[in-house]
Amino acid sequence: MAESAACPAFQLGRPRYDQSSFFGRLRHFVDIIDPSTLFVSEKKLKECIKLLDDYKHDTLPPGVSADQLWEAQKIKQWLNQSHNACVNYANRNATKPTPTSKFLEGYVGAVTSAVSIALGLNVLIQKANKLSPGTRMIIQRFVPFPAVASANICNVALMRHSELSEGIDVLDNNGSVVGSSKIAARHAIMETAFTRVVLPMPIFVLPPIIMSYLERLRFLQRNCRLLLPIHSVVCLVTFGLSLPVAISLFPQMSQIEVSRLEPEIAMATDCKVLTYNKGL
Repeated sequence: MAESAACPAFQLGRPRYDQSSFFGRLRHFVDIIDPSTLFVSEKKLKECIKLLDDYKHDTLPPGVSADQLWEAQKIKQWLNQSHNACVNYANRNATKPTPTSKFLEGYVGAVTSAVSIALGLNVLIQKANKLSPGTRMIIQRFVPFPAVASANICNVALMRHSELSEGIDVLDNNGSVVGSSKIAARHAIMETAFTRVVLPMPIFVLPPIIMSYLERLRFLQRNCRLLLPIHSVVCLVTFGLSLPVAISLFPQMSQIEVSRLEPEIAMATDCKVLTYNKGL
């Protein structure tokens, strides 16, 4: 199998880029959300599946490169999956069952916190008589960020609350379960919640700043109908940049020192570091 020096050797079912570094994780998630996969034909998809089957059964035709195999795996893993609200559920740490009621609590808590904070901040801004109308308008544009950030934290905490009480599995170097740790669960949820705070930050901070300058342009003042499509493009580009950055902050399979875990877990292994699934 031919491969270039810049391309790592293909490993079926493994990420193409090093997941121990931020830039490796960033490249991995940028690759995952590549919109070009939306335009892959049915014929191309079948060719990719066949190529991976040939690799699995050691019947690859001569001349197939590692690049071709990575591309085939990318198309098969991600083209057939729906990316919707269920991504939070699918990428949680699923070592413990979670009742449906917890997800309903997460939804109610997220909506309640977002609406309450948004309304509260708007009321405070309206009562700030010392602010000029222009300043008040700019500040109001930033209100959605704390509202959404708090909703995300509440959502993660409530949807995964059972992990805090039951713990999550921690694994040794061989991938064997050493025990169930509440401390590791707390770390996993805190890392995930921090990611959800960072994710909307560029989306709610950058577009208002960018649009406040663009709206001053005479061209757009004369063509007000263009404001909405331009705003949409700015938001789309910002989200496309912030998503891979946010979810690359922490590795999904995170590590924690045994000395920081429960005593019973420390006594059950000789490993100095254990691994747990943080979720996305």
